[in-house]
Amino acid sequence: MTSAISELRVREYARLDESGHVYLDYTGSGLYADSQVQRHAALLHDEVLGNPHSLSPTSEASTAHVENARRRVLRFFNADPARYAVIFTSNATSAAKLVAEAYPFAAGGTFVLTADNHNSVNGIREFARSRGAATSYLPLDPDLRAAALPERLPRPDTPRPHLFAYPAQSNFSGVKHPLEWIDLAHQRGYHVLLDAAAYVPTNPLDLTAFDPEFVIVSFYKMFGYPTGVGALIARVEALRQLQRPWFSGGTVRFASAQNQLHLLKDNAEAWEDGTPDFLAIAAVPFGLDVLEQAGMTSVREHVLGLTAALLAELRGLRHDNGQPLVRIYGPADDRMRGGTIAFNVLDPGGRLLNSDDVQAAATAANISLRSGCFCNPGAAEHAFRYDGPQSRACLEAIPAPDFTLQRFSDCMGGVPVGAVRASLGLPTNRADITRLVELLHTFRNRSAAADQGVDTACERLSRTP
Repeated sequence: MTSAISELRVREYARLDESGHVYLDYTGSGLYADSQVQRHAALLHDEVLGNPHSLSPTSEASTAHVENARRRVLRFFNADPARYAVIFTSNATSAAKLVAEAYPFAAGGTFVLTADNHNSVNGIREFARSRGAATSYLPLDPDLRAAALPERLPRPDTPRPHLFAYPAQSNFSGVKHPLEWIDLAHQRGYHVLLDAAAYVPTNPLDLTAFDPEFVIVSFYKMFGYPTGVGALIARVEALRQLQRPWFSGGTVRFASAQNQLHLLKDNAEAWEDGTPDFLAIAAVPFGLDVLEQAGMTSVREHVLGLTAALLAELRGLRHDNGQPLVRIYGPADDRMRGGTIAFNVLDPGGRLLNSDDVQAAATAANISLRSGCFCNPGAAEHAFRYDGPQSRACLEAIPAPDFTLQRFSDCMGGVPVGAVRASLGLPTNRADITRLVELLHTFRNRSAAADQGVDTACERLSRTP
Protein backbone atom coordinates (compact mmCIF):
# COMPACT_ATOMS: atom_id res chain seq x y z
CA MET A 1 0.00 0.00 0.00
CA THR A 2 1.13 3.55 -0.60
CA SER A 3 1.58 5.49 2.61
CA ALA A 4 -1.43 7.66 1.75
CA ILE A 5 -3.76 4.69 1.27
CA SER A 6 -2.29 2.93 4.31
CA GLU A 7 -3.00 6.01 6.42
CA LEU A 8 -6.49 6.23 4.94
CA ARG A 9 -7.25 2.68 6.08
CA VAL A 10 -6.08 3.46 9.61
CA ARG A 11 -7.97 6.73 9.78
CA GLU A 12 -11.19 5.88 7.94
CA TYR A 13 -11.61 2.11 8.26
CA ALA A 14 -10.15 1.33 11.68
CA ARG A 15 -13.21 -0.76 12.51
CA LEU A 16 -11.91 -3.50 10.21
CA ASP A 17 -8.81 -4.17 12.28
CA GLU A 18 -10.53 -3.44 15.57
CA SER A 19 -13.08 -6.16 14.84
CA GLY A 20 -10.59 -8.53 13.22
CA HIS A 21 -12.72 -8.53 10.11
CA VAL A 22 -11.50 -9.25 6.59
CA TYR A 23 -13.82 -7.73 4.01
CA LEU A 24 -13.45 -9.07 0.46
CA ASP A 25 -16.83 -8.30 -1.08
CA TYR A 26 -16.24 -4.87 -2.60
CA THR A 27 -18.02 -5.84 -5.82
CA GLY A 28 -21.08 -6.47 -3.66
CA SER A 29 -20.71 -3.19 -1.80
CA GLY A 30 -18.00 -0.72 -0.93
CA LEU A 31 -17.30 0.22 2.68
CA TYR A 32 -18.05 3.71 3.92
CA ALA A 33 -15.32 5.81 5.47
CA ASP A 34 -15.86 7.18 8.97
CA SER A 35 -15.73 10.75 7.68
CA GLN A 36 -18.65 10.16 5.30
CA VAL A 37 -21.16 9.28 8.00
CA GLN A 38 -19.75 11.87 10.41
CA ARG A 39 -20.08 14.67 7.87
CA HIS A 40 -23.53 13.54 6.81
CA ALA A 41 -24.69 13.30 10.41
CA ALA A 42 -23.42 16.83 11.02
CA LEU A 43 -25.28 18.09 7.94
CA LEU A 44 -28.53 16.49 9.08
CA HIS A 45 -28.02 17.82 12.61
CA ASP A 46 -27.29 21.38 11.55
CA GLU A 47 -29.69 21.94 8.65
CA VAL A 48 -33.44 21.87 8.12
CA LEU A 49 -34.22 20.11 4.83
CA GLY A 50 -37.62 19.62 3.18
CA ASN A 51 -39.09 18.10 0.04
CA PRO A 52 -37.27 19.79 -2.86
CA HIS A 53 -40.42 20.09 -5.00
CA SER A 54 -41.30 23.51 -3.62
CA LEU A 55 -39.93 27.04 -3.17
CA SER A 56 -39.82 27.11 0.61
CA PRO A 57 -36.50 27.76 2.40
CA THR A 58 -36.17 24.11 3.42
CA SER A 59 -37.05 22.95 -0.10
CA GLU A 60 -34.52 25.26 -1.69
CA ALA A 61 -31.88 24.04 0.75
CA SER A 62 -32.53 20.43 -0.31
CA THR A 63 -32.52 21.40 -3.97
CA ALA A 64 -29.14 23.07 -3.48
CA HIS A 65 -27.69 19.83 -2.06
CA VAL A 66 -29.12 17.74 -4.90
CA GLU A 67 -27.77 20.10 -7.56
CA ASN A 68 -24.39 20.23 -5.82
CA ALA A 69 -24.30 16.43 -5.92
CA ARG A 70 -25.04 16.48 -9.66
CA ARG A 71 -22.17 18.90 -10.26
CA ARG A 72 -19.81 16.80 -8.15
CA VAL A 73 -20.67 13.60 -10.02
CA LEU A 74 -20.05 15.31 -13.36
CA ARG A 75 -16.75 16.68 -12.10
CA PHE A 76 -15.67 13.30 -10.73
CA PHE A 77 -16.16 11.72 -14.15
CA ASN A 78 -14.81 14.75 -16.02
CA ALA A 79 -18.12 15.10 -17.85
CA ASP A 80 -19.04 18.36 -19.55
CA PRO A 81 -22.25 19.71 -17.92
CA ALA A 82 -23.36 20.97 -21.32
CA ARG A 83 -23.02 17.47 -22.73
CA TYR A 84 -24.04 15.16 -19.87
CA ALA A 85 -26.85 15.05 -17.30
CA VAL A 86 -26.90 13.17 -13.99
CA ILE A 87 -30.20 11.44 -13.20
CA PHE A 88 -30.38 10.08 -9.66
CA THR A 89 -31.97 6.64 -9.31
CA SER A 90 -32.36 4.12 -6.51
CA ASN A 91 -29.52 1.96 -7.87
CA ALA A 92 -27.73 0.89 -11.05
CA THR A 93 -30.58 -1.46 -11.91
CA SER A 94 -33.07 1.42 -11.92
CA ALA A 95 -30.72 3.41 -14.12
CA ALA A 96 -30.62 0.56 -16.65
CA LYS A 97 -34.41 0.26 -16.58
CA LEU A 98 -34.81 3.97 -17.34
CA VAL A 99 -32.97 3.41 -20.60
CA ALA A 100 -34.69 0.09 -21.32
CA GLU A 101 -38.25 1.38 -21.04
CA ALA A 102 -37.61 4.58 -23.00
CA TYR A 103 -35.16 3.50 -25.72
CA PRO A 104 -36.91 3.59 -29.14
CA PHE A 105 -36.54 -0.10 -29.93
CA ALA A 106 -38.45 -1.10 -33.05
CA ALA A 107 -38.60 -3.72 -35.78
CA GLY A 108 -35.40 -3.41 -37.79
CA GLY A 109 -33.48 -2.20 -34.74
CA THR A 110 -31.09 -4.31 -32.70
CA PHE A 111 -29.92 -4.77 -29.14
CA VAL A 112 -26.46 -6.32 -28.98
CA LEU A 113 -24.71 -7.16 -25.73
CA THR A 114 -21.79 -9.19 -24.53
CA ALA A 115 -22.53 -12.52 -22.86
CA ASP A 116 -20.76 -11.04 -19.83
CA ASN A 117 -23.42 -8.72 -18.38
CA HIS A 118 -25.25 -8.28 -15.11
CA ASN A 119 -28.92 -9.26 -15.18
CA SER A 120 -29.84 -5.59 -14.81
CA VAL A 121 -28.56 -5.21 -18.39
CA ASN A 122 -29.69 -8.63 -19.61
CA GLY A 123 -33.23 -7.62 -18.72
CA ILE A 124 -33.19 -4.84 -21.31
CA ARG A 125 -33.61 -7.51 -23.97
CA GLU A 126 -37.21 -8.05 -22.86
CA PHE A 127 -38.09 -4.44 -23.71
CA ALA A 128 -36.27 -4.77 -27.04
CA ARG A 129 -38.05 -7.99 -27.96
CA SER A 130 -41.46 -6.66 -26.98
CA ARG A 131 -41.05 -3.89 -29.57
CA GLY A 132 -39.78 -6.11 -32.36
CA ALA A 133 -36.05 -5.39 -32.14
CA ALA A 134 -33.60 -8.23 -32.69
CA THR A 135 -31.38 -9.22 -29.76
CA SER A 136 -28.07 -11.03 -29.86
CA TYR A 137 -25.17 -11.89 -27.55
CA LEU A 138 -21.47 -11.77 -28.38
CA PRO A 139 -19.66 -14.84 -26.99
CA LEU A 140 -16.74 -15.04 -24.56
CA ASP A 141 -13.39 -16.75 -24.93
CA PRO A 142 -11.86 -19.11 -22.32
CA ASP A 143 -10.55 -16.11 -20.34
CA LEU A 144 -14.14 -14.74 -20.28
CA ARG A 145 -13.23 -11.84 -22.54
CA ALA A 146 -15.49 -10.92 -25.43
CA ALA A 147 -14.11 -13.02 -28.26
CA ALA A 148 -12.83 -10.94 -31.20
CA LEU A 149 -15.42 -8.25 -30.67
CA PRO A 150 -14.23 -5.94 -33.49
CA GLU A 151 -14.87 -8.77 -35.96
CA ARG A 152 -18.10 -9.99 -34.33
CA LEU A 153 -19.94 -6.72 -33.68
CA PRO A 154 -22.33 -6.55 -36.66
CA ARG A 155 -22.82 -3.39 -38.65
CA PRO A 156 -26.56 -2.60 -38.70
CA ASP A 157 -28.10 -2.30 -42.14
CA THR A 158 -31.18 -0.26 -41.20
CA PRO A 159 -31.60 3.35 -40.02
CA ARG A 160 -33.49 2.18 -36.92
CA PRO A 161 -31.97 2.86 -33.46
CA HIS A 162 -29.42 0.25 -32.33
CA LEU A 163 -28.05 -0.22 -28.81
CA PHE A 164 -24.86 -1.96 -27.68
CA ALA A 165 -24.37 -2.71 -23.97
CA TYR A 166 -21.40 -4.06 -22.05
CA PRO A 167 -19.71 -3.78 -18.65
CA ALA A 168 -16.49 -1.80 -18.27
CA GLN A 169 -15.54 -4.45 -15.72
CA SER A 170 -17.18 -7.81 -15.15
CA ASN A 171 -18.82 -8.34 -11.78
CA PHE A 172 -18.18 -12.08 -12.24
CA SER A 173 -14.59 -12.41 -13.41
CA GLY A 174 -13.07 -8.95 -13.01
CA VAL A 175 -12.29 -8.76 -16.75
CA LYS A 176 -11.95 -5.19 -17.98
CA HIS A 177 -13.54 -4.81 -21.38
CA PRO A 178 -11.90 -2.04 -23.44
CA LEU A 179 -13.42 1.42 -23.25
CA GLU A 180 -12.25 1.84 -26.86
CA TRP A 181 -15.22 -0.32 -27.84
CA ILE A 182 -17.37 2.77 -27.31
CA ASP A 183 -15.86 4.50 -30.34
CA LEU A 184 -15.97 1.26 -32.34
CA ALA A 185 -19.67 0.85 -31.64
CA HIS A 186 -20.35 4.47 -32.55
CA GLN A 187 -18.56 4.00 -35.86
CA ARG A 188 -20.84 1.04 -36.58
CA GLY A 189 -24.03 2.92 -35.83
CA TYR A 190 -24.83 2.02 -32.22
CA HIS A 191 -25.70 3.97 -29.15
CA VAL A 192 -23.73 2.62 -26.17
CA LEU A 193 -24.82 1.74 -22.67
CA LEU A 194 -21.79 1.27 -20.42
CA ASP A 195 -22.35 -0.58 -17.15
CA ALA A 196 -19.70 1.04 -14.95
CA ALA A 197 -21.03 -0.19 -11.58
CA ALA A 198 -18.17 -2.64 -10.99
CA TYR A 199 -15.54 -0.46 -12.68
CA VAL A 200 -15.70 2.99 -11.12
CA PRO A 201 -15.12 2.00 -7.46
CA THR A 202 -11.45 1.33 -8.28
CA ASN A 203 -10.79 2.92 -11.68
CA PRO A 204 -10.91 6.44 -13.10
CA LEU A 205 -13.49 7.03 -15.84
CA ASP A 206 -13.04 10.10 -18.03
CA LEU A 207 -16.19 10.98 -19.97
CA THR A 208 -14.27 13.51 -22.02
CA ALA A 209 -11.98 10.80 -23.40
CA PHE A 210 -14.83 8.30 -23.83
CA ASP A 211 -18.39 9.40 -24.49
CA PRO A 212 -21.02 6.63 -24.26
CA GLU A 213 -24.61 7.74 -24.47
CA PHE A 214 -25.50 6.08 -21.17
CA VAL A 215 -23.45 5.17 -18.09
CA ILE A 216 -24.92 3.42 -15.05
CA VAL A 217 -23.31 3.62 -11.60
CA SER A 218 -24.19 2.79 -8.00
CA PHE A 219 -22.80 4.91 -5.18
CA TYR A 220 -22.88 2.26 -2.45
CA LYS A 221 -20.69 0.12 -4.69
CA MET A 222 -18.30 3.05 -5.04
CA PHE A 223 -18.02 4.03 -1.39
CA GLY A 224 -20.52 2.12 0.71
CA TYR A 225 -22.83 4.94 1.73
CA PRO A 226 -25.48 6.07 1.05
CA THR A 227 -27.29 2.94 -0.03
CA GLY A 228 -30.31 3.32 -2.27
CA VAL A 229 -28.77 5.92 -4.60
CA GLY A 230 -27.40 5.31 -8.07
CA ALA A 231 -27.26 7.35 -11.25
CA LEU A 232 -27.79 7.30 -14.96
CA ILE A 233 -25.20 9.61 -16.49
CA ALA A 234 -26.56 10.34 -19.95
CA ARG A 235 -25.65 12.48 -22.89
CA VAL A 236 -28.23 15.23 -23.19
CA GLU A 237 -28.71 14.62 -26.91
CA ALA A 238 -29.34 10.91 -26.25
CA LEU A 239 -31.98 11.70 -23.65
CA ARG A 240 -33.87 13.71 -26.26
CA GLN A 241 -34.13 10.59 -28.42
CA LEU A 242 -35.71 8.51 -25.66
CA GLN A 243 -39.46 8.17 -25.27
CA ARG A 244 -40.65 8.25 -21.67
CA PRO A 245 -43.59 5.84 -21.38
CA TRP A 246 -45.16 7.69 -18.45
CA PHE A 247 -44.84 10.65 -16.12
CA SER A 248 -45.05 11.09 -12.37
CA GLY A 249 -44.76 13.62 -9.60
CA GLY A 250 -41.72 15.83 -10.06
CA THR A 251 -41.15 14.97 -13.71
CA VAL A 252 -43.61 17.41 -15.30
CA ARG A 253 -44.02 21.15 -15.71
CA PHE A 254 -47.77 20.57 -15.73
CA ALA A 255 -50.25 17.72 -15.97
CA SER A 256 -53.98 18.00 -16.66
CA ALA A 257 -56.52 15.35 -15.71
CA GLN A 258 -59.30 17.33 -17.38
CA ASN A 259 -57.52 17.58 -20.72
CA GLN A 260 -55.31 14.51 -20.39
CA LEU A 261 -52.20 16.49 -21.26
CA HIS A 262 -48.78 16.81 -19.65
CA LEU A 263 -45.48 18.53 -20.33
CA LEU A 264 -42.26 16.92 -19.11
CA LYS A 265 -39.49 18.99 -17.64
CA ASP A 266 -36.52 19.49 -19.95
CA ASN A 267 -33.76 18.54 -17.50
CA ALA A 268 -32.65 15.56 -15.40
CA GLU A 269 -35.69 15.94 -13.15
CA ALA A 270 -37.89 14.73 -16.02
CA TRP A 271 -36.41 11.28 -15.35
CA GLU A 272 -36.49 11.23 -11.55
CA ASP A 273 -39.82 9.67 -10.68
CA GLY A 274 -41.31 10.98 -7.49
CA THR A 275 -39.39 12.75 -4.76
CA PRO A 276 -35.67 11.95 -4.96
CA ASP A 277 -33.94 10.64 -1.86
CA PHE A 278 -32.68 14.14 -1.17
CA LEU A 279 -31.24 13.41 2.27
CA ALA A 280 -29.17 10.50 0.95
CA ILE A 281 -28.15 12.35 -2.21
CA ALA A 282 -26.70 15.09 0.00
CA ALA A 283 -24.18 12.49 1.26
CA VAL A 284 -22.84 11.58 -2.21
CA PRO A 285 -20.21 14.37 -2.32
CA PHE A 286 -18.72 13.11 0.96
CA GLY A 287 -18.04 9.72 -0.62
CA LEU A 288 -16.57 11.33 -3.73
CA ASP A 289 -14.28 13.33 -1.43
CA VAL A 290 -12.83 10.09 -0.01
CA LEU A 291 -12.06 8.69 -3.46
CA GLU A 292 -10.64 11.99 -4.68
CA GLN A 293 -8.45 12.23 -1.61
CA ALA A 294 -7.04 8.77 -2.31
CA GLY A 295 -6.74 9.51 -6.05
CA MET A 296 -8.41 7.13 -8.47
CA THR A 297 -5.18 6.35 -10.30
CA SER A 298 -3.59 5.40 -6.98
CA VAL A 299 -6.62 3.31 -6.05
CA ARG A 300 -6.42 1.47 -9.37
CA GLU A 301 -2.72 0.70 -8.95
CA HIS A 302 -3.22 -0.32 -5.33
CA VAL A 303 -5.99 -2.78 -6.20
CA LEU A 304 -4.12 -4.06 -9.26
CA GLY A 305 -1.02 -4.83 -7.20
CA LEU A 306 -2.99 -6.71 -4.56
CA THR A 307 -4.94 -8.58 -7.24
CA ALA A 308 -1.71 -9.75 -8.89
CA ALA A 309 -0.43 -10.92 -5.50
CA LEU A 310 -3.64 -12.81 -4.70
CA LEU A 311 -3.76 -14.45 -8.13
CA ALA A 312 -0.16 -15.62 -7.68
CA GLU A 313 -1.04 -17.08 -4.29
CA LEU A 314 -4.11 -18.86 -5.68
CA ARG A 315 -2.16 -20.32 -8.59
CA GLY A 316 0.43 -21.67 -6.16
CA LEU A 317 -1.99 -23.54 -3.89
CA ARG A 318 -1.57 -27.32 -4.28
CA HIS A 319 -2.67 -30.53 -2.66
CA ASP A 320 0.01 -32.97 -1.52
CA ASN A 321 -0.41 -34.88 -4.79
CA GLY A 322 0.49 -31.73 -6.73
CA GLN A 323 -3.01 -31.08 -8.04
CA PRO A 324 -4.28 -27.48 -7.90
CA LEU A 325 -6.43 -26.50 -4.94
CA VAL A 326 -8.21 -23.67 -6.78
CA ARG A 327 -9.77 -23.25 -10.21
CA ILE A 328 -9.87 -19.59 -11.29
CA TYR A 329 -12.56 -18.46 -13.72
CA GLY A 330 -11.35 -15.75 -16.08
CA PRO A 331 -7.84 -14.37 -16.43
CA ALA A 332 -5.24 -15.98 -14.17
CA ASP A 333 -3.01 -12.88 -14.41
CA ASP A 334 -3.54 -9.16 -13.91
CA ARG A 335 -3.69 -8.14 -17.60
CA MET A 336 -6.81 -6.03 -18.32
CA ARG A 337 -8.60 -7.15 -15.18
CA GLY A 338 -9.75 -5.66 -11.92
CA GLY A 339 -9.87 -6.83 -8.34
CA THR A 340 -12.74 -9.33 -8.67
CA ILE A 341 -11.73 -13.00 -8.68
CA ALA A 342 -14.17 -15.90 -9.11
CA PHE A 343 -12.94 -19.37 -8.24
CA ASN A 344 -13.88 -22.77 -6.88
CA VAL A 345 -11.98 -25.03 -4.49
CA LEU A 346 -11.07 -28.50 -5.77
CA ASP A 347 -10.33 -31.74 -3.99
CA PRO A 348 -7.17 -33.77 -4.79
CA GLY A 349 -9.05 -35.57 -7.55
CA GLY A 350 -10.19 -32.35 -9.21
CA ARG A 351 -13.81 -32.50 -7.99
CA LEU A 352 -15.46 -29.30 -6.81
CA LEU A 353 -15.94 -28.72 -3.14
CA ASN A 354 -19.27 -27.14 -2.33
CA SER A 355 -18.81 -23.38 -2.33
CA ASP A 356 -21.27 -23.20 0.57
CA ASP A 357 -18.62 -24.97 2.65
CA VAL A 358 -16.04 -22.38 1.63
CA GLN A 359 -18.49 -19.61 2.48
CA ALA A 360 -19.24 -21.20 5.87
CA ALA A 361 -15.55 -21.54 6.69
CA ALA A 362 -14.94 -17.93 5.70
CA THR A 363 -17.81 -16.76 7.88
CA ALA A 364 -16.43 -18.69 10.85
CA ALA A 365 -13.06 -16.99 10.26
CA ASN A 366 -14.71 -13.52 10.11
CA ILE A 367 -13.98 -13.19 6.39
CA SER A 368 -16.65 -11.73 4.11
CA LEU A 369 -16.69 -13.44 0.70
CA ARG A 370 -19.55 -14.10 -1.67
CA SER A 371 -20.68 -17.42 -3.10
CA GLY A 372 -23.28 -17.94 -5.77
CA CYS A 373 -23.81 -16.94 -9.38
CA PHE A 374 -23.51 -13.14 -8.99
CA CYS A 375 -26.47 -12.31 -11.28
CA ASN A 376 -24.29 -12.82 -14.35
CA PRO A 377 -25.54 -15.99 -16.09
CA GLY A 378 -23.67 -15.40 -19.35
CA ALA A 379 -20.25 -15.30 -17.71
CA ALA A 380 -21.19 -18.28 -15.54
CA GLU A 381 -22.35 -20.34 -18.53
CA HIS A 382 -19.05 -19.71 -20.31
CA ALA A 383 -16.96 -20.22 -17.17
CA PHE A 384 -18.61 -23.54 -16.39
CA ARG A 385 -18.60 -24.57 -20.08
CA TYR A 386 -22.28 -25.36 -20.39
CA ASP A 387 -23.39 -27.04 -23.58
CA GLY A 388 -26.04 -24.74 -25.05
CA PRO A 389 -28.46 -27.33 -26.48
CA GLN A 390 -28.13 -29.53 -23.40
CA SER A 391 -28.80 -26.66 -21.01
CA ARG A 392 -31.85 -25.61 -23.04
CA ALA A 393 -33.18 -29.18 -22.95
CA CYS A 394 -32.74 -29.29 -19.18
CA LEU A 395 -34.32 -25.89 -18.63
CA GLU A 396 -37.33 -26.92 -20.69
CA ALA A 397 -37.60 -30.40 -19.16
CA ILE A 398 -37.88 -29.34 -15.52
CA PRO A 399 -41.41 -28.11 -14.65
CA ALA A 400 -41.36 -24.52 -13.39
CA PRO A 401 -42.81 -25.35 -9.93
CA ASP A 402 -40.12 -28.00 -9.42
CA PHE A 403 -37.15 -26.04 -10.77
CA THR A 404 -34.08 -25.79 -8.56
CA LEU A 405 -30.49 -25.24 -9.55
CA GLN A 406 -29.66 -28.60 -7.97
CA ARG A 407 -32.09 -30.33 -10.33
CA PHE A 408 -30.68 -28.36 -13.25
CA SER A 409 -27.14 -29.39 -12.29
CA ASP A 410 -28.18 -33.03 -11.97
CA CYS A 411 -29.79 -32.88 -15.41
CA MET A 412 -26.56 -31.39 -16.80
CA GLY A 413 -24.47 -34.17 -15.34
CA GLY A 414 -23.27 -32.43 -12.19
CA VAL A 415 -21.95 -29.19 -13.68
CA PRO A 416 -21.16 -26.34 -11.27
CA VAL A 417 -23.80 -23.67 -10.87
CA GLY A 418 -21.90 -21.29 -8.62
CA ALA A 419 -18.49 -20.13 -7.44
CA VAL A 420 -16.74 -18.20 -4.72
CA ARG A 421 -15.93 -14.54 -5.35
CA ALA A 422 -13.31 -12.44 -3.60
CA SER A 423 -13.21 -8.77 -4.53
CA LEU A 424 -10.75 -6.09 -3.45
CA GLY A 425 -11.20 -2.39 -2.82
CA LEU A 426 -9.58 0.78 -1.55
CA PRO A 427 -9.24 -0.39 2.09
CA THR A 428 -7.87 -3.85 1.24
CA ASN A 429 -4.34 -4.61 2.45
CA ARG A 430 -1.89 -7.49 2.19
CA ALA A 431 -2.94 -8.88 5.57
CA ASP A 432 -6.46 -9.40 4.19
CA ILE A 433 -5.06 -11.50 1.35
CA THR A 434 -2.94 -13.52 3.75
CA ARG A 435 -5.99 -14.34 5.86
CA LEU A 436 -7.88 -15.58 2.79
CA VAL A 437 -4.98 -17.75 1.64
CA GLU A 438 -4.63 -19.20 5.13
CA LEU A 439 -8.31 -20.10 5.05
CA LEU A 440 -7.98 -21.85 1.70
CA HIS A 441 -5.02 -23.84 3.05
CA THR A 442 -7.44 -25.54 5.43
CA PHE A 443 -9.07 -27.23 2.42
CA ARG A 444 -5.85 -28.94 1.32
CA ASN A 445 -6.24 -32.69 0.82
CA ARG A 446 -9.97 -32.56 1.67
CA SER A 447 -12.07 -34.87 -0.46
CA ALA A 448 -15.46 -33.93 -1.82
CA ALA A 449 -18.31 -36.12 -0.61
CA ALA A 450 -20.01 -38.22 -3.25
CA ASP A 451 -23.05 -35.95 -3.18
CA GLN A 452 -21.04 -32.74 -3.01
CA GLY A 453 -20.00 -32.35 -6.61
CA VAL A 454 -22.16 -29.34 -7.28
CA ASP A 455 -22.72 -25.97 -5.71
CA THR A 456 -26.27 -25.04 -4.79
CA ALA A 457 -25.48 -21.60 -3.41
CA CYS A 458 -27.32 -19.84 -6.22
CA GLU A 459 -30.60 -21.20 -4.92
CA ARG A 460 -30.63 -18.52 -2.25
CA LEU A 461 -32.03 -15.96 -4.63
CA SER A 462 -32.43 -13.36 -1.91
CA ARG A 463 -28.71 -12.71 -1.91
CA THR A 464 -27.52 -9.31 -3.10
CA PRO A 465 -25.94 -9.64 -6.61
